[in-house]
Amino acid sequence: MSETNPLLDLPFQIPFAAIEARHVEPAMQALLERAGERLEAIASQDGRRNWENTMAALDSMSEPLDVAFGVVRHLEGTATTPELREAFAKVEPLVMAFYARIPLHEGLWNAVQAYAATDEAKSLTGVRKRFLDKTIQNFLRSGAGLSPGDKKSLEAIEVELAEITTKFSQNVLDATNEFVHLVTDEALLQGLPPSAIDAARESARAKGLEGWRFTLQAPSYTPVLTYLDHSPTREKFYRAYMSRATSGERDNRALIVRILELRKKKAAMLGFADFSDLVLEDRMAGRGQRAWEFLLDLKTKTDPFFDRENEQLTSFRHELEGPGAPALQPWDAPYYAEKLRQSRYDFDEEELRPYFPMERVLEGMYELVHRLYGVRVERDTAVRGWDPAVLYYRLIEADGTVLGGFYADWYPRENKRGGAWMDAFRTGGPTPAGFVPHLGLMCGNMNPPVGGKPALLTHRDVETVFHEFGHLLHHLLSKVELRSLAGTNVAWDFVELPSQIMENWCWEREALGLFARHHETGEPLPAALFAKMNAARTFRAANAQMRQLSFGVTDLALHRVYDPAHDGDVVAYSRSILEEYSATPLPAEHSMIAGFTHLFANPVGYAAAYYSYKWAEVLDADAFSLFREKGVFSREAGMRFRGCILERGDSQDPAELFRSLMGRDPDPAALLVRAGLVA
Repeated sequence: MSETNPLLDLPFQIPFAAIEARHVEPAMQALLERAGERLEAIASQDGRRNWENTMAALDSMSEPLDVAFGVVRHLEGTATTPELREAFAKVEPLVMAFYARIPLHEGLWNAVQAYAATDEAKSLTGVRKRFLDKTIQNFLRSGAGLSPGDKKSLEAIEVELAEITTKFSQNVLDATNEFVHLVTDEALLQGLPPSAIDAARESARAKGLEGWRFTLQAPSYTPVLTYLDHSPTREKFYRAYMSRATSGERDNRALIVRILELRKKKAAMLGFADFSDLVLEDRMAGRGQRAWEFLLDLKTKTDPFFDRENEQLTSFRHELEGPGAPALQPWDAPYYAEKLRQSRYDFDEEELRPYFPMERVLEGMYELVHRLYGVRVERDTAVRGWDPAVLYYRLIEADGTVLGGFYADWYPRENKRGGAWMDAFRTGGPTPAGFVPHLGLMCGNMNPPVGGKPALLTHRDVETVFHEFGHLLHHLLSKVELRSLAGTNVAWDFVELPSQIMENWCWEREALGLFARHHETGEPLPAALFAKMNAARTFRAANAQMRQLSFGVTDLALHRVYDPAHDGDVVAYSRSILEEYSATPLPAEHSMIAGFTHLFANPVGYAAAYYSYKWAEVLDADAFSLFREKGVFSREAGMRFRGCILERGDSQDPAELFRSLMGRDPDPAALLVRAGLVA
């Protein structure tokens, strides 16, 4: 009897322990074949076209493939092995080719058009009408109107983009893991907080080494740049981080040029001036030019505050070291900025860490969403994830309905990519037979438990946890009947609203009272420490804003105007833009763009859309005024936000959803006011 392949018929609780690299290729081949059969069945449907045999069938056509491929892609990013990486590299082009063929399939396009011409289609309203309209738009934007030859060319572009963006991501992961700095002289650790020293010692012990082991992973890298007194080591770390994936087999520079070239070709084939116009046509900004103007307007308003902050930092260094102190370098700015913050506010963010043990932060966050949205989060210890550190929870409605489940994976590993993110395994929703639960996940790379202590977070870590759970709530609370328009399947300049609004509660005294307690004594966060934290909230806010603007402007410049023949080396071109937004000059080898996974680790991802973070900040700063007005625990405000935003997915135009929440268009000034960037 042949062995059952676990990827072929995945249950709701995914059997991660049973999935092996050898299962990937045969499963994807079989699921591709089945999805292809469903596609052909829709295209060749005999008899009268109706909603069920055309649009509903299209919405669910590739679901088994979507789920299985999503699981494999996730494992390649969180529990990768050489065998899994090889298997994924084989199947990814095949899967992406299938997805690229869907809107290019002439029979399917004819079927959608035939249905659109029926009386039933013309009488559609609400989410069904939106799905039909968006399907037609997406098909056209994906090449349905192209000639057969151009369709083949477009399909080849999509496949190559999938392959080389995956290679880009793998190169960044490998280059990050390649760097290790071992310290054996304790004197060279001066300035580092105890949490960073303990984590480095534990990292060394885990590798059978003496001393303190540091890496380029965020929990290790960030304290070095922020606190370490030894400037040469800070410089070493900065240069290593900013030149990741720029040499040898892991050199991403040629990949960037090719990715940009393919995206440009794709946009031109589809009749768009550039890739940004293609990407943004169905997003709130609409066109690349509008996103560009949005960013430059913010830059103009931020410039005076930015200049003032940097003058203050230079003056502060002169106060410490005399007028002959050298000019600030990029590896100096975070270090002296932290000293200035401590001096100005008598506040060190490390003071907060003992009050933010991970488990209690999670418990408080779950209590917060219970108060706001009436749902309960329950841990289920019987469900296993892809690593022993992974936790599993269920989200339960007030009436007992299980809305979904989710996994949480918070600590770094060498087989896991960096950063923090949320993703969906399954998209459920209301059906005639009842509510089908959703399944999702959230990941991070926080300092793990060490030395018998729980994992202790910085306040920024807490914001990250809340941010990713906001995305997850958008997925798990969705009540849209169509999978394609449910949850986080919304315009990318709207998708950050549910995540970024969650960060606001991390600054509210009442909300912090739910979880900010000392991990040893249980003492609540002292009022004096909260006051200092709050006073420092807008410290160097202009620099933080300029950093995000620099990424957004560089992104749009690369996808709108960059021409290798005219502008030369892509890294130097990007560096010249980034330097305009930097507090210090950038060294010649600064190559951050080679590690910019947001732009180049996915065929689309945040490409031509990094501005979305700032766009959504305007939305969230404005929307949170609803909770300021009614109370940060207001069930009334919470249920309004849930009903207008979290449950609605892409069932309406996002601008309409925001107006339904606030009764007006967003106020752009809200962001500047919150950041203290107003005169």
